[in-house]
Amino acid sequence: MIVRRASVITNIIGHRVNNNCFTTSSSSSSISSGPILKFPSSLLSLDLPDIWLPSSQAIKNCCTANEQPSSALVIDGKLIADEIRFRIAEQVRRMKDSVGKVPGLAVILVGDRRDSLTYVRNKVKACEDAGIKSLVTQFPQDCKQDDVIHALSTFNEDPSIHGILVQLPLPQHLDEGKILNVLKLEKDVDGFHPLNMGNLAMRGRDPLFIPCTPKGCIELLIRSSVEIMGKNAVVIGRSNIVGLPISLLLQRHHATVTIVHAFTKNPEQIAREADIVVTAAGVPNLVRGNWLKPGAAVIDVGTFPVEDPSCENGYRLIGDVCYEEASKVASAITPVPGGVGPMTIAMLLSNTLDSAKRAYDFT
Repeated sequence: MIVRRASVITNIIGHRVNNNCFTTSSSSSSISSGPILKFPSSLLSLDLPDIWLPSSQAIKNCCTANEQPSSALVIDGKLIADEIRFRIAEQVRRMKDSVGKVPGLAVILVGDRRDSLTYVRNKVKACEDAGIKSLVTQFPQDCKQDDVIHALSTFNEDPSIHGILVQLPLPQHLDEGKILNVLKLEKDVDGFHPLNMGNLAMRGRDPLFIPCTPKGCIELLIRSSVEIMGKNAVVIGRSNIVGLPISLLLQRHHATVTIVHAFTKNPEQIAREADIVVTAAGVPNLVRGNWLKPGAAVIDVGTFPVEDPSCENGYRLIGDVCYEEASKVASAITPVPGGVGPMTIAMLLSNTLDSAKRAYDFT
């Protein structure tokens, strides 16, 4: 069963490493990247096109599901992410030619959640496309915590691995904090190590890595020519993965940030005061059109499968935002899918490349 599940993640060749986990590996010889983030400039933007103007192909006229014209422009996260990934691949190729090495990413997956399998498969494919070596170690749902920690420790000491990612969420019987604390700081490409998060929160300090999804959200705003400095921003959700770090990043860009959560009174009234709304609440269609200030920019992090027999897979994805309503009010909006998701993977590759460049003293 473990071997079969691993084949769902990726078509690359795998081998059993013990009775409790399955490891797959991948590296690409066809390496086809842009300069990686360097602090503190990484908190501003990758060194790619100077700006994504509203006339760019990355922002397209938005239509509702009924093909009715709307006032919003769609921020095409896939197009922006593809440009970033292309530049990353160029950097990887140059690294291989110069030092004979490529970046390496290890992913640890526990269980066989459908969404986690999809995310890991997409990450492995992105690594292959960029020429980045990838390893996937999968444990059964009921694995022991010591087995996961042992795998992490092994990757910590592997000089060919520059980034380690633990696919979240973990089963409830595992201590997420204890497991993440085992990661070496310099390999925490997901950016969730307490020291990375602490440095992100403190003025005058910079983390080695910024969490991938929040970093991708900021990139989308910048490359869509959305002004952040001096603007009112509302973040809906306060998770360690998205809500908290995106609020910290927005503050670093000099926005005035308000966090809305489950205990916030009158959330729709607070959201209507925002120039920028980032939703990471985990509630489908929570944010309606009447929650938004006309002309606000909306970044929707939520993804939820909804049964739809007309779709090839039998389902379609929706976000935290009621897209059909919001797109008539907002000035710019990310779709689901095709908005934040592709950027998360691009930022993971960016962080992994950054780690390898530090390891090999490569510029």
